[in-house]
Amino acid sequence: MSVKNKRDLPSKLCFVCGRPFSWRKKWQRCWQDVKYCSKRCRSLRSISSLTKQ
Repeated sequence: MSVKNKRDLPSKLCFVCGRPFSWRKKWQRCWQDVKYCSKRCRSLRSISSLTKQ
């Protein structure tokens, strides 16, 4: 088993807050579908889309 540094993992920007977040093992099967960095941002997604119009 090899140990990876966090900086070597893929990352994305959250659609709501714009902060970068890194790949997590629980997302290994659905990484391409992950859009939000946290449950808080996921719950704020509808509010965010209303204010960006």
